[in-house]
Amino acid sequence: MSEDVQAHIRTYMKVGAALAVLTVLTVAVSYLPFGVPLAVTVALIIAATKGSLVVSFFMHLIEEKQGIYATLLLTAFFFIVLLFIPLLGHADKVGEYYTVPNANAPAAETGGH
Repeated sequence: MSEDVQAHIRTYMKVGAALAVLTVLTVAVSYLPFGVPLAVTVALIIAATKGSLVVSFFMHLIEEKQGIYATLLLTAFFFIVLLFIPLLGHADKVGEYYTVPNANAPAAETGGH
């Protein structure tokens, strides 16, 4: 094999090892007593790192310079839009009285234990 092919194989082996380490890290972090917001944040950081490694090296997008920034910007824009959809739906209800689902359920007893 040529030197160029062996260099690519070494790169793929390093990326594969990094993905394996990040997978073990994901499992290890799942056992830590984090709150839900922190756990989701850590999980998303690890998943984004793993995804960027796969996209960059195995899908060869690290070599693509044209169009990648426009696609990334468009993705970030739609991600922000999708984040704000629930917030805007909640903002519509501010100041209004509306019935909560299961609002007619019997109240819990207030007796002491």
